Amino acid sequence: MTDAAHAAPPAPHADLNPLGDAEFRMVVRSWIATNYPPELRSPTKRLHAAQAMPWYERLSTQGWLCPGWPREFGGMGLSPAKLLIMIEEMERYGCARLPDSGITMVGPLLIAHGSDAQRAYHLPRILSGEIIWCQGYSEPNAGSDLASLRTTAVRDGDEWVLNGQKTWTTLGTDANWIFVLARTDPEASKQRGISFFLVPMDTPGLTVRPIVNIDLHDEFAEVFFDNVRIPADAIVGAVNAGWTMAKNLLGFERLFLGSPKQSEGALDHLERLAAHMGKSEDCAPMITALKMELEDHKSFYATFADQVRRGIALGPDVSMLKINQTALYQKISDRILELAGELGTLAGGLPGEPMLYPGSVFLQARPCTIYGGSSEIQRNIVAKQVLGLGK
Repeated sequence: MTDAAHAAPPAPHADLNPLGDAEFRMVVRSWIATNYPPELRSPTKRLHAAQAMPWYERLSTQGWLCPGWPREFGGMGLSPAKLLIMIEEMERYGCARLPDSGITMVGPLLIAHGSDAQRAYHLPRILSGEIIWCQGYSEPNAGSDLASLRTTAVRDGDEWVLNGQKTWTTLGTDANWIFVLARTDPEASKQRGISFFLVPMDTPGLTVRPIVNIDLHDEFAEVFFDNVRIPADAIVGAVNAGWTMAKNLLGFERLFLGSPKQSEGALDHLERLAAHMGKSEDCAPMITALKMELEDHKSFYATFADQVRRGIALGPDVSMLKINQTALYQKISDRILELAGELGTLAGGLPGEPMLYPGSVFLQARPCTIYGGSSEIQRNIVAKQVLGLGK
């Protein structure tokens, strides 16, 4: 099967694992092309939850919202290989990223470490979209160095009392729950003494303040905890075991952030901009060199993707993937801005060419070496945990 149009539409909640990988890819490709809202294709900015909800609901109805979850919990139960195929097909089509912290982080965490009551309450509400999650990890003085966080949780009878601040909370103004890392043992070493909590955003003492980023988008927020009281059973797993759980969640995130998608999109933008400005021939050597770098990165990405396909846990060396991808993405966006000249000062699309927005591509690339763990921190991880330096 080579043509997506020939793939039969699958029944909702059907088990697709028996399909071969090639047939599965065509089924996914065809279904996305038929069902994805065309107005949401390849958005220039991260969508807010309300904007993404039509796609969220279609995936939920089909049973495709949580492809990595076991089928017994409402997921697709996909093998690692098929999970990567689905991600690749979503990226290929230009599907917007969902408000996915519940899908990719909270859900898998609760399946592995949560109580029966936590799973019974939260998993169905993630699937329905009733609960939208945000991540309470980064802090003003503990961003990429997550183990240095200062938010505290103190046990008081049948409650935990949280105090502190989180920042750069993606979609914090959209979410109605937040998962929080907080220090529960101030005497323990940095990585030990941290616990993982589930907190409703409407809890008294919790305040959310939006942050407008350099691209004039209110994607982020800061969240303040002022004597926020939550029940004792709001903790996931054992007390002081939060660091291990949080660290396990970051490996897949770094694979996702190391995907060639951003660099591929930026390079396509550069080629189209060169054609629009009548400079394709002049830019050909530069574009060819960047294409070679991109192909190198795709090969690098395939190495880690193959580990996931074979069920091998990602190690600290996956940090190299994010370092390489984000550096390339910024390099391409620099060339876009240089080529655009004064047109790069425009916030939106070029006059008469709404799908060319060089200034926005440049701005979107600026924070990529910071979010998900800054490049400096990633290099430290590689130096210490992969190369054994500094021991």
